[in-house]
Amino acid sequence: MSYRGRIAPTPTGYLHLGHARTFWTAHDRCKAANGTLFFRNENLDANRCKAEYQQAAIEDCRWLGIEWEGEPLNQSTRTQYYQKAFKELCETGCLYPCTCSRKDIQEALAAPHGDDGEAIYPGTCRQLVTTADNQSANWRFRVPEGEKIEFEDAHFGPQSFTCGVDFGDFPVWQKNGVPSYQLAVVVDDAEMGITEVVRGADLLISTARQLLLYRALSLTPPNFYHCELMLDEVGERLAKRNDALSLCSLRNQGKTPKELQSEWT
Repeated sequence: MSYRGRIAPTPTGYLHLGHARTFWTAHDRCKAANGTLFFRNENLDANRCKAEYQQAAIEDCRWLGIEWEGEPLNQSTRTQYYQKAFKELCETGCLYPCTCSRKDIQEALAAPHGDDGEAIYPGTCRQLVTTADNQSANWRFRVPEGEKIEFEDAHFGPQSFTCGVDFGDFPVWQKNGVPSYQLAVVVDDAEMGITEVVRGADLLISTARQLLLYRALSLTPPNFYHCELMLDEVGERLAKRNDALSLCSLRNQGKTPKELQSEWT
């Protein structure tokens, strides 16, 4: 199967140097494999995703010299695909409805945290088993406690995460009718025939969650390449709120793509 890659910005702010390096890496790996690259707007959060950020991301990527096939794909137009996957997961007993708020989980007695700093769900609603697929409820994926999820990352090598230790039951559907990041990217990457996902190292543990979804939905997962994160002057990971390092600001300062690439090579 020929190489098919993607870049998938979330338009909740302007892209920064870290995004640039990751997207350039995806472009570079695709080009080296003589493959096809696609652009996907992960714009499911209607409250935070803005058209201006979406357009800026497209312009920034073109300015960097990144080329992709066809028009950008918008997740906001693909609800029916997520609903179909959600119903399949419900019917096979992989999900359960959850009434807990984020505050409830944080305040749970001695609630442990996973590798990504997220509180591990204490299982409060795990026994609320139902076959109903009520999309107006929050739903979680029931992870197989104690199972090791292992995969080979093309950059960081062998990876292993333990269900219930490194991460717990995770959200796949919100009561506002919007799928979680985990479900949406699995459905989209599978439907688009993506053969390798290139993204930041902060999503390594998300890969373990997503591999569970691929298996539950009888889908073939892609390969993965996670890039090291870029840090700011105080050692913190770059964030969209750091406007000084946004690609828009750097372009306005007269920086060239070649100058930026010298900062991450």
